[in-house]
Amino acid sequence: MNSDHRTEPGLINRLYRNPRRGKVFGVCAGVAEYFGFDLTATRVLVVIGALFSFPIVCVAYVLLGVMLPSKPFEGPGSEDRYDPVQRKVRSDPHDTLSSVRYRFRDIDTRLQRLEKYVTSNRFNLDREFRHLKQ
Repeated sequence: MNSDHRTEPGLINRLYRNPRRGKVFGVCAGVAEYFGFDLTATRVLVVIGALFSFPIVCVAYVLLGVMLPSKPFEGPGSEDRYDPVQRKVRSDPHDTLSSVRYRFRDIDTRLQRLEKYVTSNRFNLDREFRHLKQ
């Protein structure tokens, strides 16, 4: 099981700033990790937002940088250990759930075919032929 801060039993899923991956305060890195977004895309969106409403974005960024707690350090290379499934679920839960539902339907269909074969007379006949060949 993944050991990042979101899955440890004592810690709840919180928004942190991540100064190790960030440029100024680490706000964009923390927001990108929390929502499962790409860090570069988050930074681009912040810059575009600053072009249209500089004072609001600037004040919000500084407030988040001051108010958000810093992410606890989890050891060397911990930034690269994020589970891609967990990131996908956070960014697009509906599509992820649909694909999981499709996979389970496929597995269920295959299991039904297997059960049907094992409980059929054909299975017993095939098993007898295998015993005769040996």
